[in-house]
Amino acid sequence: MLYIQPMIKPLIIASLCFITLVVTAQSKTTITFKSQDGIIITADSYMPHSKAAPVIVLFHQANWSRGEYLEIAPELNTLGFNCIAVDLRSGGAINNVTNMTKLNAAKAMKSTQYIDAIPDMKAAVKYAKNNLTDGKVIVWGSSYSSALSLKLAGQMNEIDAVMAFSPAEYFVSQGKARDFVTSDAGNIFKPVFITSAKSEKSSWWSIYVAIPSENKTFYLPESSGNHGSRALWSKFADSPGYWNSVKNFLKSL
Repeated sequence: MLYIQPMIKPLIIASLCFITLVVTAQSKTTITFKSQDGIIITADSYMPHSKAAPVIVLFHQANWSRGEYLEIAPELNTLGFNCIAVDLRSGGAINNVTNMTKLNAAKAMKSTQYIDAIPDMKAAVKYAKNNLTDGKVIVWGSSYSSALSLKLAGQMNEIDAVMAFSPAEYFVSQGKARDFVTSDAGNIFKPVFITSAKSEKSSWWSIYVAIPSENKTFYLPESSGNHGSRALWSKFADSPGYWNSVKNFLKSL
């Protein structure tokens, strides 16, 4: 049996922790690819697993960036999933991460309303399908992008499952019909997960009811909860409940 002196043990533990941090840091790289209209999209790639693993395409909420997923994506990696967190042109900055796609769109004098992010989302899904995985593509949205994720899930065969954090019919003010999302939700036959803050259920319930998929589920916290994917951030005391529901859904895929 190998004997390790007591004073050496803390050094070994510290070294192992350092190695873990290095591996986590090395698994995250920044990539770029083109949107459907030629705008350069920036994304953070978290790919510690082989291409046999499914990939989760992560979209942020309004006025934010791929920085929404700095804490979330590594946790999804531990569950066996590769991820890319994508900057959409309708966004801003969060967690000290600037939305580069928004800057590129602004330089090209492109509109950056919610619905203008659709070409970016479609391009990201196709990029993930063609380049990042030989398995499933799971689309995950937050707030406005969660609503668009559901819409795209009803349109794109490349999407194998969809996860929506605080969706709603957000697009009436941008000239779209009141059933802009619901109309395509009726074509979703793949697995669906929806969650939100407790008070937001009425905003997405009609969308959920319209989804014909036999594998659909939702989660509402007993607490007030939080809007969008930030509900999973560890600084919120009720985040474990959200995480448990997320893990249960991913296990079902």
